[in-house]
Amino acid sequence: MVAYRIDRRTGVATYVQIVQQTKQALRLGLLEPGDKLPTAREVVEATAINPNTVLKAYRELEREGLVEARRGLGTFVRRSLGAAPADSPLKAELSDWTARARAEGLDRDDVAALFTAVLDEQFNDDQQVNGDQRFKNNKGEPA
Repeated sequence: MVAYRIDRRTGVATYVQIVQQTKQALRLGLLEPGDKLPTAREVVEATAINPNTVLKAYRELEREGLVEARRGLGTFVRRSLGAAPADSPLKAELSDWTARARAEGLDRDDVAALFTAVLDEQFNDDQQVNGDQRFKNNKGEPA
């Protein structure tokens, strides 16, 4: 079961944090189709937020087709996202990289900014290549 962590300092709406954390759990394979999400009451007890906030997040997830509410039973995962299991070797490599970044004196925001910049570079290249149907060889030249 997923355990939500609400960070009130981020400026991100609480319901959005719940949606994002649920999607992350789906991407990592921590939640799978058929799994039951915590009840609104359980989330409220664990996080001290308004139950309507939890319900709003669950409605958003339902609108996106990721979960379904079953009257009297709870809210269940309908489909998964992504293909990056939590025990992926890539996670271990990223963990090692993050530890090195911290050892170099970078804080969380520095690491996030650096990682986001690299993500933007890498995925922007993919969109450009796939968008105009030009695929490149290992040297970055048109194939």
